[in-house]
Amino acid sequence: MKITIKETKEVNQDAIIKIYKANQWSSANKPDQLFKALLNSHSFVTAWKNERLVGLANALSDGHLVVYYPHLIVHPEFHGKGIGKLLLNRLQVKYRDFHQQILVADGKAIDFYEKCGFEKAGETVSMWIYKGNDH
Repeated sequence: MKITIKETKEVNQDAIIKIYKANQWSSANKPDQLFKALLNSHSFVTAWKNERLVGLANALSDGHLVVYYPHLIVHPEFHGKGIGKLLLNRLQVKYRDFHQQILVADGKAIDFYEKCGFEKAGETVSMWIYKGNDH
């Protein structure tokens, strides 16, 4: 399967929301805020099968020392095909020399990120004020 990874902000909002809804992510319920947040990220990468958006990832960063990866999402029809790894690799090329690459993972995502070289951060605990219901 030929997948193309792009760094473009020329993405249809509806195509993004379809992926979030298909994965039952609560941020799909705030489509305008989600779209603006993704497009205003420090980095935003997308995965395409022909003309179809099948995945995306973003990064928030100070541009020098720390990067945080808040979203990496692939349409369920394309899970297990290496697309998430392609998206993460594209971001990690840009941020490979940063002091900290940070993310929060739960469920099946933990195994995925461990396979990508991430590890639990010692005795740290993820903390948040979360207004969703998908965790």
